[in-house]
Amino acid sequence: MTFWSKYFLCGIVISLLVGCHSRPTAQGQQYKDGHITQDLLLVNQPNAQGRPVNAKDFSEQVMLISQSAPRLYNRNSSTFDAVQNWVLAGGATSKLNLFNLRAYQMEGVDNYGNVQFTGYYTPVLQARRVKQGEFRYPLYRMPSKSRYHLPSRAAIYNGALSSSLIIGYSNSLIDNFIMEVQGSGYVDFGDGEPLTFLGYAGKNGQAYRSIGRLLVERGEIAQKDISMLAIRKWAESHSEAEVRKLLEQNPSFVFFKPEVYASVRGASSVPLIAKAAVAADKMLVPPGTTLLAEIPLLDNEGKFTGQYQMRLMIALDVGGAIKGHHFDIYHGIGDEAGIAAGFYNHYGRVWVLKEEQPAMLMVNQ
Repeated sequence: MTFWSKYFLCGIVISLLVGCHSRPTAQGQQYKDGHITQDLLLVNQPNAQGRPVNAKDFSEQVMLISQSAPRLYNRNSSTFDAVQNWVLAGGATSKLNLFNLRAYQMEGVDNYGNVQFTGYYTPVLQARRVKQGEFRYPLYRMPSKSRYHLPSRAAIYNGALSSSLIIGYSNSLIDNFIMEVQGSGYVDFGDGEPLTFLGYAGKNGQAYRSIGRLLVERGEIAQKDISMLAIRKWAESHSEAEVRKLLEQNPSFVFFKPEVYASVRGASSVPLIAKAAVAADKMLVPPGTTLLAEIPLLDNEGKFTGQYQMRLMIALDVGGAIKGHHFDIYHGIGDEAGIAAGFYNHYGRVWVLKEEQPAMLMVNQ
């Protein structure tokens, strides 16, 4: 995933909380913690039930940071170590202070602690190296000339780019678009070779326009139902010409670079572990930050169950539309991960964890 991996999901989000207490709770808004007047509020301990359920995944993510981004690891190693020791001791929030861990609650999008969660994933496309049969939708490398003078999506669909830039041909225009939205993906060329990872290579410099918002404005999908899954279903029920016409309303276009045997990496160049890595606003939550998150649990249809799960996660990616008190949770690879990621536009609570020596102890050293 890269900088542009996330703009789709946020682009289709129409309703954000603005501090109104009468909002429905179907998305997990809680309004329990009173009015919070700063981005990160130091609390004695998180007002949360339960303990982290993903200690193993968190430890694996920390290990990958140490292997792939030594500087990032060194800047955060004391917190990583303290968190892992806390988890080994049981992970009770009442015991954080025993490990010199301070919890800073995020004020949320409404100043009442409600932090927005969306999701992203890594798709796997079926494709062929040459145009044949149903495989006729090209995936492009980045042209060498300035990205600010590249053609629009509509012009590219009309053949404005050289065929020498084509990596391969998929069998679905909407799948190509969704991979652009995610920023990267794997391609199965059907030749028995390992999957090829298509990483983000750049974009054409044209303005981005949300097709989800357009479908809502046109009354084709209800605002409450808009999601990546709903957009895919819309595409499957309409003609190729209609799908293409809709996509051309978004002039922005993403290019890829093929890599064999590559793992999915975020903007911090660290391989991502599902549900242990998130994209965050780096101006508010710097890369490498450890988060304790109370995340809404959804059922198999994407409905909020009324229950929450505590997870430890690390900010390792960014996104053009991931701003403020909003995190994009990485869900993994493939269709199942895509469905789960597409369901998420919900709210929970988040505490930033930092290892800090008590002031008195620092004075005595």
